[in-house]
Amino acid sequence: MSKYMSTANLSDKELKEQGNRLYSLRKYDEAVCCYTKAIIKNPDVATYFTNRALCHLKMKSWDATCLDCRRALDMDPNLVKGHFFLGQALFEMDSYDEAIKHLQRAHDLAKEQKLNFGDEIACQLRACRKKRWNVQEEKRISQEIELQSYLNRLIREDTERQVERVKEETSANEDQIQETVGELDRACENNTSELNAMFAKIDDRRRKRDVPDYLCGKISFEILREPVITPSGITYERKDIEEHLQRVGHFDPVTRVKLTQDQLIPNFAMKEVVDAFLQDNEWAMDY
Repeated sequence: MSKYMSTANLSDKELKEQGNRLYSLRKYDEAVCCYTKAIIKNPDVATYFTNRALCHLKMKSWDATCLDCRRALDMDPNLVKGHFFLGQALFEMDSYDEAIKHLQRAHDLAKEQKLNFGDEIACQLRACRKKRWNVQEEKRISQEIELQSYLNRLIREDTERQVERVKEETSANEDQIQETVGELDRACENNTSELNAMFAKIDDRRRKRDVPDYLCGKISFEILREPVITPSGITYERKDIEEHLQRVGHFDPVTRVKLTQDQLIPNFAMKEVVDAFLQDNEWAMDY
């Protein structure tokens, strides 16, 4: 029998510690059992639920992860891991808006509580925002294609009605009727061509709907809003680099050269470039 299986006489804290050891060995099912027993003995400790939620997360049991995280957050709304793990599970379940809400809350709380999660939370938050953007973009593209097809059909149906009316109402000879019908068909083709050319321009603009890397910060990878430059020549978003200096250390994250906050200089040239890009690409405000 495994030394980790004898749990009958263990306290809730000992069960939690045993669960932690099993987790470190990637024995997630067994760890879940230990955390569950700890919860049964003491259901008022929020971290027991987040520990079990992390195991569920590793096993891709998204619903179970959400349930444990919500129970933990009911006890402690400021539990960073509760929001973080819940956000990750919601992301996997395609609930992007709610996932972003909890990931952003985890990010803010970690900063307030001076907890070092490295880039874990910010990375997940970026991925979620990017995924939501892509889903919204695909929906917009689908709607535009549907609209284009609908308008093309309207043009063709209107032309067919006009042709039928000409054939029914005119007293002209067959040659004149055919000439009129030909004019209607050419007008239909011209209108269709102009419509499709307009949508082709939209397609071209859509294909260019990418934010160049040089306009994004090196830490958050989001569009620079308040760019600052370091003595090493690297441009960062001010809030991101200041947070790095306060929480991680006084060095440039790219070059690793010693860096202090008073060495950060506003990068007005980059600010102008970013502002010009946003003026021509308003969609990027939601990127």
